[in-house]
This record gives sequence, structure tokens and C-alpha cells, in this order.
Amino acid sequence: MSAGDVERKRVLLSWSSGKDCAWALHSLRRQPDVELVGLLTSFNETVDRVAMHAVRHALVTAQAAAVGLPLVVVNLPSPCPNSVYEARMADALAQARQRGVTHVAFGDIFLEDVRAYRERQLEGTGIAPLFPLWGLDTMRLSRDMIAAGLRAVITCVDPRKLGAEFAGCSFDDAFLSALPTHVDPCGERGEFHSFCWDGPMFGRAVPVRVGETVEREGFAFADLLPQAGSARTIPPRRLQPRPR
Repeated sequence: MSAGDVERKRVLLSWSSGKDCAWALHSLRRQPDVELVGLLTSFNETVDRVAMHAVRHALVTAQAAAVGLPLVVVNLPSPCPNSVYEARMADALAQARQRGVTHVAFGDIFLEDVRAYRERQLEGTGIAPLFPLWGLDTMRLSRDMIAAGLRAVITCVDPRKLGAEFAGCSFDDAFLSALPTHVDPCGERGEFHSFCWDGPMFGRAVPVRVGETVEREGFAFADLLPQAGSARTIPPRRLQPRPR
């Protein structure tokens, strides 16, 4: 390698289907020393959905096709003891390393304990962590996402932190204006989770529609369904801005 060459990182992106990992993808693609090689997603193997986000496998497959990257799947039982999670993830990382992956990227923003856990899990694997969104102001980040054309829908809400009526809403300026002041604009403390269906990181939008909202295991979930054809239907749900 000559002095002018840049050694490229071969990066696997941890992919939950939400806005933060989608924006991490957008950020990584603008770094000249990064080669993205796939999306790493864990699924509840009983219901075939992303854990917590509860997004159907078919929609995540559609996302991967829309961003032009292969999907690396880790299936997890439900319930899933942490020992099982770590063992299956370690196996996926070992296989990734054999394929030449040098880094795994995460969309975490400011939770130190989460970052420390991820760093511990990668110790000794030969794979290093990347945190392209780390330390960013979450309100500015949220508004930057929306301004750039990122489109997402709220799939899961923790009613202990945010009203269940927010499930199924679009992640947009109206959503941010309606959030209680104690809720992080990116939902970084688990207040809500999302599914990203369009944006600058997508070659094409993922056609999706919002189904019914159900409450299960203490959370409110908006069921997202593939939308036939090219229509991109996210029915608006009106939210009242919080009192000033």
C-alpha cells in the first residue's frame, strides 16, 4: 500500500431497522475509508420479527435490498437468556471475521453503559467497534435527519415514558413538537423505537403501511405491513404539540 492509499475498514452495521442505524449508514457512506459489507440484525425466531422494534422480517429484507447491502441474520429464542444471546452473537462475529470484517458499527449516541457492553463483546474477536453518531446532540440530530429526507414510523412505545398514542406516528417535526420534555428526541433511553422506510441512504423507498396497535408485555406496538406496489403510505396521526 502506497503512502497515499487509505486502508479501508470493512464494516458490518448493527441494524435494528430504525432511524438511528439508518443515519449511521448514511454517515458511514460519507467516510472514504469505510467499505460497508452488510447489515447485522437479530430476530426473535418465534415470531420472526426484530426484537423490541417488532418489525417483520420481510420488511427488514426489503430495507436491505433498498440500501443495497446483504442482511446477516442472528436468530434468537424467546425468551432469550443473555448467555444465549452472547453465544449466538459471538458465532456471527466469528463468521464475519472469517469474511474479512474488521469493524462493527452501532447507532448508539450517548449511553455509556451500552457502549461499554458492546466494546466488551468485541474484545478478542479481532473486530473493532465504530460509533459514528456518538456524542451528537439528539435534538439537532433528529432535525437533521428529517431535513435530509429520512422518513420513519414509530413502531414501539414504552407507555411508562411516552403515551401509547405515539405508536404508529411518523417521525417528523410534528412528532418532535409533541414529545414531552423528558423524552429524548431520538428515544435513546428506550422511550420509543422506529422503522426507517425512506431517506438519503435508500436507493428506493420501502412501501409500508401502518396496521393495528397492540399492547403486549408492557409496550405498545404498531404493526407495520408491506404495502403492495410503489405507494408509500404512512397514515398521519395528529399529535398535539406539548404546552409551551
